[in-house]
Amino acid sequence: MINHLKEIARGKRGARDLSYEDARHAAECILNGAATPAQTGAFLAAERIKLESVAELEAFVHACRAHARHERLFPENIDFASPYDGRKSSFISTFPAAFLLASAGLPVTLHGSAPLPPKWGITLYDLLGAADIDAGRLTPEDFITAARSSGVLYVHAENWSPRLASLRSLREELGMRTIFNTAEKLVDYGSSPYMTIGIFHNTVFDRTSRLLIKLGYRKALVVQGMEGSEDLFIDRATRVYLVDGEEAAMDVIDPELLGLDTPVPEVEWTAARQLRTAEEVLRGEGHMAFYNQTLLNGAVRLHLAQKAGSIEEGLYICKSLLDKGAAWSAYNDWKSALLSRTGSASEAR
Repeated sequence: MINHLKEIARGKRGARDLSYEDARHAAECILNGAATPAQTGAFLAAERIKLESVAELEAFVHACRAHARHERLFPENIDFASPYDGRKSSFISTFPAAFLLASAGLPVTLHGSAPLPPKWGITLYDLLGAADIDAGRLTPEDFITAARSSGVLYVHAENWSPRLASLRSLREELGMRTIFNTAEKLVDYGSSPYMTIGIFHNTVFDRTSRLLIKLGYRKALVVQGMEGSEDLFIDRATRVYLVDGEEAAMDVIDPELLGLDTPVPEVEWTAARQLRTAEEVLRGEGHMAFYNQTLLNGAVRLHLAQKAGSIEEGLYICKSLLDKGAAWSAYNDWKSALLSRTGSASEAR
């Protein structure tokens, strides 16, 4: 590990990228506990300053995948790679969009954990808590059972990837973004051929698209979305990178051109408010900004996964499913299955 640190921690001008093999060795040392906490902290800080190369990111993703559980419940499913540090000032439309897509016949894999740095925002894990679903106490089998009845698999990452979970306290102490903030979103728990992932800075657009090509996704969408998430804006255009096999191309998705442009109200978001808003949307109700945002994100992802011939066709499909209650039904099937398992788990204790 010391030899790796000597390469990446030479300072801004002298630092060198590691080869894939050396980066994979460093990742294994960190995940296996062979690196000391001081070495791990120094490595993560040095990588943050240097900026991770595509080869280094690929190596860390492969190492994380090797130490995680994977379930191929649905051969044709899409992975929503939400940020594990959560959201503070925007609606998590990816949550209701998951049940919308499931009701359209496209299964979804969601994953996350309790909030992490640097944002310490509201995560999908918090939304489950607001619904009285204790994700930390339920087993992977409980979530698999709920997925079979609803088409939505939620993965509590710390139960499916204990090696990553063991780094939580160190990451909390560092309090900054590290290479694991990217790698953990790409563990691919559901063996998904399609995925959406968010980025914040323009500088990582090309790098992320090249990483996704190397990881072999059939199609993927890199979104410069709300708070660096995979959610498209509804009140302005969103820059995206479409990865299609070995090719990647930049595009812009403008809700105004689709007749969906809607001003977004200021909201003091809490987990409970996020859940309540999501449930309103799933019932075909609520504020038009959040309804339209869910429609847009659902339609774009439906088109990405080749379940709609165009975004416009995806909008037509999604609106019908929302208004007719199909998405609400999928959500209730999922929630009821997990609440029944929550009760069983409590009785067992």
